[in-house]
Amino acid sequence: MAFKITEECINCGACEPECPNQAITAGDVTYVINFEKCTECVGSHSESQCAAVCPVGACVQDPDHQESKEALEAKYKKLHP
Repeated sequence: MAFKITEECINCGACEPECPNQAITAGDVTYVINFEKCTECVGSHSESQCAAVCPVGACVQDPDHQESKEALEAKYKKLHP
């Protein structure tokens, strides 16, 4: 399952540099996560780095984009050949 950034985002920017897939960018109002690049940090870290560094808990799992661990690993390998 990909992560998303909720409206609680305070635009601190802590999450953007932590993403190993460069899936996080500044949006019009808050930072946003491109679900096509988000692997929940599977393949690179033991936990999602955006959620780990977010001071307000705005990085949460996105129930609209559920994927198995195997699918997330395959996506990571595709992004990082």
